[in-house]
Amino acid sequence: MSDERQSRNLKFAGIGAAVLAIAVVAAGITARNSNDHALIATAADAAVPTVDIITPSRSKTGEGLTLPGNVQAFNTAPIYARSNGYVRRWLADIGDNVKAGQTLAILDAPEIEQQLQQAHADYQTALAEQRLAQTTAERWKTLRAKDAVSQQEADEKAGDYAAKTAVANAQAANVRRLTALTGFTRLEAPFAGVVTSRSAQIGALVTAGSAAAQPLFTVSDVHRMRTYVRVPQGFSAEVHTGLQATLTLPEYPGRKFAAEVTRTARAVDQQSGTVLVELQSDNRDGALKPGAYAQVQFPFSSAAGTMKLPSTALIFKDEGPQVAVVDANGRVQLRTVTVGRDEGAEIEVTSGLAGNERVINSPPDALDNGDQVRVGGGSAAAK
Repeated sequence: MSDERQSRNLKFAGIGAAVLAIAVVAAGITARNSNDHALIATAADAAVPTVDIITPSRSKTGEGLTLPGNVQAFNTAPIYARSNGYVRRWLADIGDNVKAGQTLAILDAPEIEQQLQQAHADYQTALAEQRLAQTTAERWKTLRAKDAVSQQEADEKAGDYAAKTAVANAQAANVRRLTALTGFTRLEAPFAGVVTSRSAQIGALVTAGSAAAQPLFTVSDVHRMRTYVRVPQGFSAEVHTGLQATLTLPEYPGRKFAAEVTRTARAVDQQSGTVLVELQSDNRDGALKPGAYAQVQFPFSSAAGTMKLPSTALIFKDEGPQVAVVDANGRVQLRTVTVGRDEGAEIEVTSGLAGNERVINSPPDALDNGDQVRVGGGSAAAK
């Protein structure tokens, strides 16, 4: 009887252990399924990007168009040496006002001076030979009239005189060439202006015609200044000769300089989509400097319905510039827009938006139509 009881107890113990094992396995499977579902939910949640949205603002009329410009002198001339030599003296320095024809530097050119002396001697020799040939030709002409010499001999003497005359003319031309080169040892200002650069140093060797040669001086005529601006094609129709604009420079805060459009390139640059425009300004006080950076403000008005957005909201694709708009369901719609003026941090959108859209700022590159997004807390209206 005891053996039967012991066997029954063992059977119950085995059944209990099996039930416990099944319970443990079931609990493990349930926990694993729960973790898998949680992981899937977390991954799905992470797959939805969080974005900041902005609302486009309408452009104000009368703001004008402000573009960067480059200020240049009315005339600028780099002064190079036309003859080889050494710098003996320089008579003008940077910032000096010079007159037209004023000497800027003097060069020593001993080789050219020696060549000029030799050319004078060769010219005198050629003149003497020309005179002798002329006398001989006239004498032989007289003898031929008396039949004292043959016609062949008279023609030979006349031809020799013509050849000697040509040699004398060539020597005279060489003298004039070397005289001109000697005159180039004095560097002169081509017009009245300001010396804006000087690289001449006393004793320095100057080589004319060298590809690596630097200008010894630069003279700029700054009584009037030219400002070059690239105007976007969309505004080029409003640019015309006589249009008044204003310049502002960082070194003169609060001061505006009057400028007038004098000419345009009348062609659109294919790479930048802009038209090159030249403006001129009076510079009697010398405040405008060649090479300066300026902001040029044109009195253009924004078109009706123009919106403003941060430039970071643009997406550039094959279809052109686009913006990503979020609908009420959190889905993305890509809108193709037309960009007007580019003001750096902001751009003007002339078509493609109504003004009440929720536009994504700094959208991810992989964003596409129909994608689900989550709106973050950094939403704001464009300024």
